[in-house]
Amino acid sequence: MTPLPDLQTRLRETQAAFDSVAADYDGPRGNNAAIQDMRAEMWRWLDLSFAPGSRLIDLGCGTGLDAVHLAEAGHHVLATDWSPRMVARTRERAELAGVASRVQALAVGAHELHRLSGRELDVPDGGPADAPAGGFDGVYSNLGPLNCVPDLRDVSRECARLLRPGGTLVFTVIGRHCPWEVLHYARQRRWARAMVRYASGTVPVGMNRQTIWTRYFTPGEFRRDFMPEFELVHVRGVCVFAPPPYLADFKQRHPAWHERLWRLDRRVAGWPGVRRFGDHFLIVLRKRA
Repeated sequence: MTPLPDLQTRLRETQAAFDSVAADYDGPRGNNAAIQDMRAEMWRWLDLSFAPGSRLIDLGCGTGLDAVHLAEAGHHVLATDWSPRMVARTRERAELAGVASRVQALAVGAHELHRLSGRELDVPDGGPADAPAGGFDGVYSNLGPLNCVPDLRDVSRECARLLRPGGTLVFTVIGRHCPWEVLHYARQRRWARAMVRYASGTVPVGMNRQTIWTRYFTPGEFRRDFMPEFELVHVRGVCVFAPPPYLADFKQRHPAWHERLWRLDRRVAGWPGVRRFGDHFLIVLRKRA
């Protein structure tokens, strides 16, 4: 077996891969019709989880679609990403949307949260002036940035430092068990690709002829890394029955079936035994008092 590159090399390669797609990542590559459905599901849970006017941290903000959506809803968002070009896109999007005063974008990876003081939004035009360090109300991460983090235990400790007691985490994470993916690649006889999620550690995944270093999780594996600082509120599969992003043409070819499958997802994907499946899983955690 070929040994893994050292950690810094893996981080640089992942950063370069996302930098390379930043210019069009809010198009079909990173926000096709299937991803938009997944994003809408995440927004529904963000709206349920965060009170109006919350101070939030976005881990892996990408081109800023989530951060701007939440800023438009009245939240104050510290948008962070390991890719400087993604951060630049977020700043541009916030400016164009007229919410730059409620979005501060920083080139900080989720593995670098120790660089944050907790007071990044404490500026006259960016959020409450007297909010204490450790006074963020929530942290969210959408569509898998945390799969690229070397040490989730470190993320848990830093989130606990930055959040107020009772603060909430809402993450969508690429899961380990995705029947759609196994069937999709098995039909192409790409057996190694069909089984890549079952690797026990970090694996290389190609994007734009570059490499993203990724680790896959079950909900239980992920949750353990956030104990004891956080308690579980909810977990559910995402795209358990509905087709995942690489089958986006299913929606165009079978719109009625696509809607039925999404309704089934929303109804049963949180059931025990079902929620461990799906292209992603959504997990809500609360900081213990």
